[in-house]
Amino acid sequence: MNEEKGDGAKRLELWSEAEQPVQLLAPDPSGKQSDEPSINGAPSSPTAESAEHLTRRSAADFSAERMLRSTAEKPASGWRRAVFELSGGVVRLAPSGSELRQRELVARVKTPTRGCRKVAFISRKGGVGKTTTCLLAGHTFAAYRGDRVIALDGNPDAGTLGHRVRRETAATITSLLTDLDGIERYADIRGYTSQSPTRLEVIAADDDPQITRALGDGEFRRAIGLLEHHYNLVCLDTGTGVLESATRGILDAADQIVVVIAPSLDGARAASSTLDWLDENGYRGLVSGAVGVVNGVRSANGSVDIDRVEEHFAVRCRATVRIPWDSHLESGAETVVEELASSTRQSYLELAAAIASGFAEHSEGRS
Repeated sequence: MNEEKGDGAKRLELWSEAEQPVQLLAPDPSGKQSDEPSINGAPSSPTAESAEHLTRRSAADFSAERMLRSTAEKPASGWRRAVFELSGGVVRLAPSGSELRQRELVARVKTPTRGCRKVAFISRKGGVGKTTTCLLAGHTFAAYRGDRVIALDGNPDAGTLGHRVRRETAATITSLLTDLDGIERYADIRGYTSQSPTRLEVIAADDDPQITRALGDGEFRRAIGLLEHHYNLVCLDTGTGVLESATRGILDAADQIVVVIAPSLDGARAASSTLDWLDENGYRGLVSGAVGVVNGVRSANGSVDIDRVEEHFAVRCRATVRIPWDSHLESGAETVVEELASSTRQSYLELAAAIASGFAEHSEGRS
């Protein structure tokens, strides 16, 4: 990024996909778009579900990414950008297939919400990257959307979400709850949050597990009830115990869930049993609209067939996304988005797009 740009442009470029060799797009004689975007880059096969989705149109479809003529835009990078600059902007080549797909993903991430949407990130197995997934999904939404996005640490075992951003305050969810009756405006809440360069705000948990374990479903409902009056999107990190009171309170308030799956046999089994429990205990709507995330996938993942794991959850969930292993996330320290691999940033953009595809649904989120 050698040119000077505004903050908004920097955020968009931060998440842009690396340029890949592509061919110029020729118009389809039938008038249909042949390079249709899909999760994980795989072409979408025509199914009854996708056909039904195509018939559900709304005013949200009229975004700049979908409706403005792409030829009027400066290419983001690569040889198309070089040709554009060398010609003084006279020659504008057709955008690549990957660039068109990128624009569609961004358009989905920007899907407007009806009021506030609350997304819970869950896993019954520790160490699978649930907190990281919650944080980076929040970063992605905040970087692209123009509204307010916040992540709340709902882990009753002294969660670490607050340590993954630069702390601007010593306040925690406990102090927020203590002062709840005196908070009326967004400016009041801002004193209890830390804000990252992407504009994501975070409310931390207490470091003392004795304090956080004392918080039950009622306390979390009150905290979430306050946040939904001031934010458009709330990302909720949870503990590993779905039976805990705190987690039940978060699930009761959630509109959607993201199930984080370790790329291992026991991790996949634990995630699937979590869906079983939710399905049998009044959260069937959350399960049907869930997004599955196979997290920390390495290029060589041993004897585990990741394709079969993903196939299992693709049947059970509305969408599935793979997140590659990234060395920057291994330390568990403050996450610097610029230091993530481009493939990692792209995967989180796909995850955010998959989550946002559920924003337009009118379901209550539970049966």
